[in-house]
Amino acid sequence: MSIPAANRVADAHIARTEAGERSLTEVAVGVLIRPDGSFLMTSRPEGKAYGGYWEFPGGKVESGESTEQALYRELYEELGICAGQWEPWRSEVVDYPHALVRLNFFKVSAWTGQLQMREGQQAQWQRLPVQVEPVLPGALPVLAWLQAESGSASDSLA
Repeated sequence: MSIPAANRVADAHIARTEAGERSLTEVAVGVLIRPDGSFLMTSRPEGKAYGGYWEFPGGKVESGESTEQALYRELYEELGICAGQWEPWRSEVVDYPHALVRLNFFKVSAWTGQLQMREGQQAQWQRLPVQVEPVLPGALPVLAWLQAESGSASDSLA
């Protein structure tokens, strides 16, 4: 399998952790959207790469798991909710210094349970332009896509 070129290179000035060919890590990401159009962003826990940056919840696809199964599992593990209705949306390959990832984004429009921050992260319901910072580079395309879908004329995404 050939590795796709990255759509986005985060912190290009920082050396990559692997020399030569890098493996691609599949990631499932949930963009939780409420009926009023607001969307959930969470902070990355301290101690992880990009700790304190804001992103959309999700995580690595485990061996033998589909992206949909990973989405369901990750939302439960991170937030304590069970995704009820979601649809595959878009994907983006991001080259971070610590990993090359394909972010598989899903729009999540229904879930059950109350949000619980199970990894010590923070959560904020946002609208454009977002009021949280810094925003993880891999989350920036989502903000642009949401802006394009809303027809917003605002130039500021973050």
